[in-house]
This record gives sequence, C-alpha cells and structure tokens, in this order.
Amino acid sequence: MPKVGKNDHARKDELPSTLQRSDQKAQDTFAKTYDSAMESYDDDSGRAARTAFSALKHSYEKVGDHWEPKEERGPSDERAEEGVESNKPTAGGVNANASKGHLYQRAKEMDIKGRSKMDKNQLVEALQKANDAATRKAREG
Repeated sequence: MPKVGKNDHARKDELPSTLQRSDQKAQDTFAKTYDSAMESYDDDSGRAARTAFSALKHSYEKVGDHWEPKEERGPSDERAEEGVESNKPTAGGVNANASKGHLYQRAKEMDIKGRSKMDKNQLVEALQKANDAATRKAREG
C-alpha cells in the first residue's frame, strides 16, 4: 500500500485503482491516513485501509471509477458516522447522506435507468452498482 513520498505525494502505483484515477488531493488524503494508521495499528494493513477510506469519504465521493470532491465535508453513510469499528453496511463511497436531489443528479450523470421513480435508498443502491461496474470496466480496460 501507499507511502507518501517525494514532495509529500503518494506513489500512484501503490494506490487502489480508483484512487489512481482521482485527483492528487484524494490520493494524498488516502496515503497519509493509511501511513499514519499503519503506524498506529501496528502494521494491520486491513484496518489501515479501512481507516484511510473512511477519511477519504469525508471529503470525497465515489463517482463511477474514481473519487470526486464532495460539495460538503462530512460522513458519507451511517458506517462513516460511527467509525471504522461500526458494523453498519457501507455505501461503498456513495454519499448516502447527500440529498435525494444530489443522488438523482449523480444517477443522471451515470445514465441509471429508472432513476426518476427511485427513492433515496434505491438511488444509493443503484449508484453503488453503477460505480462497481465502472470500476470493473476500468480495471479490465
């Protein structure tokens, strides 16, 4: 996993693929948190990665195969609100705490069919599926 290197930037090739396709600030946020967590958690890479993604989700949301800055900072779902030890399900990077209008707009950008009839929870689920599909496609291609 990443180490913050020269000029305090993460080595891109050590980051998860979705972060490799994201802006430098997202990469650095993940890498710095990951490195710090590795020191704190005595080399527990799984816990460090969960902590780093949790930190990332406070400022970024997953859109397709990459991460984009959120309109407002804050936890993205119930799991993020409770912390890394939570047993609540994650929204997979979708900003589930955003307004239904925001989620609808993201669904429109991703051309999700049937979005106009979906409630907020259905939009979150549809966005998760669309993000997962976009990430798979990007990794294959």
